[in-house]
Amino acid sequence: MSDDRNNEPKTGRDTSGRFKPGNPGRPRGARHKTTLAVLALMEGEAETITRTCIEAAKGGDLTACRLVLDRLLPPAKERPLRVKLPDVVSLEDVAQAQAAILRAVACGELLPTEGATLAGIVESRRKAIETTELEARITALEGKQ
Repeated sequence: MSDDRNNEPKTGRDTSGRFKPGNPGRPRGARHKTTLAVLALMEGEAETITRTCIEAAKGGDLTACRLVLDRLLPPAKERPLRVKLPDVVSLEDVAQAQAAILRAVACGELLPTEGATLAGIVESRRKAIETTELEARITALEGKQ
């Protein structure tokens, strides 16, 4: 490495600009300096800006309308699920829970992605039950010897 490179401030990056191994980069939740600058400019003006957007939306500006609605009703990422599932304490219960999830998706009570998420949770429970049962069997076999 050249001497002039050694005088540069340490950034935690390699020569290609990527972070070196073990360097996590910015802390979680850290904001970009441009975002901070825009927030500082808007400070104290939020009500005026909001009112202007609402008036533009009322006037027929579809972009302003979308902006206002996105802020008032942001798209839901997840929702609580209300599906009656049996208690899953045995491998037989897993099959019943999977059938209940399938019925809920088929009837439209759950979206397919929600059903897949629930099925994954039930599958994790199945693995835990299976592991516990295998451990009990191994312990019983070792006790016989």
